[in-house]
Amino acid sequence: MLKQFALLVLVVVTVVCTSCITNKDVVYLQDKGTVLSDSLQIQALAKPYRVQIDDVLSIDVKALDKELVEIFNPTTSAIGNTQQALYFTGFTVDLHGNIEFPILGEINVLGFTVEEIEDKVKRELLQQYFKETAQIFVTVKLAGLKYTTVGEISSSGVQVIYQERVNIIEAVANAGDILQTGDRTDVLIVRQYPDGQKIHHIDLTDITAMKSEFYYIQPNDIIMVKPLKRKALGAGETASQTFTTIASLFSVLVTTYFLVKNL
Repeated sequence: MLKQFALLVLVVVTVVCTSCITNKDVVYLQDKGTVLSDSLQIQALAKPYRVQIDDVLSIDVKALDKELVEIFNPTTSAIGNTQQALYFTGFTVDLHGNIEFPILGEINVLGFTVEEIEDKVKRELLQQYFKETAQIFVTVKLAGLKYTTVGEISSSGVQVIYQERVNIIEAVANAGDILQTGDRTDVLIVRQYPDGQKIHHIDLTDITAMKSEFYYIQPNDIIMVKPLKRKALGAGETASQTFTTIASLFSVLVTTYFLVKNL
């Protein structure tokens, strides 16, 4: 009976100890023996983003005569915060890939970069409304880089960052970081494509993730963080929590042993 009890205690302690979350589980961009030199030169793998359906564009038209361009630049001062303003006054890409632009009507922007859209809008304005002497200047930007975070992350939901390029580390940090119980070795990115959505995987604990084509996120990406398998065991996340769990289990086992022995 005593040997069986000791074996049971040993098994429980082993399981709980191995379930403790270690530094390797939570540290980002580790060198796992895949870096051949002291420094890892990261190439800019992010391709120019091409506009998709449901994107919201901010388009600003400037000219020597400010009054001539007022109709193209709706005022946003009367509307709440910036994101709300862009929702009401920005140009949303419809299901056909078009935006409805003042005077010019429908302009197809699906699959174009913002630079290409700038040239396209400027060309249409010069053909239909302005003369070359007006010296117009067109700026097109995405109305914030919107993405969604779900799973083992501090802040789940829709996030917006006002930058041209955002890597996944920045995106995760903006959402409050991945929880200690989150699996950083296999983060899922659900990305939208013209022919549907695809799921991609990236290991954020490996420094070579910086060379992945999915290191930079795109608008409308969904970042999904799975729980670590250790979480399902219900053990502690830190050494002190694990020790407390072991002590509690040991106390229960000892009490049970003596109760059974005295029956």
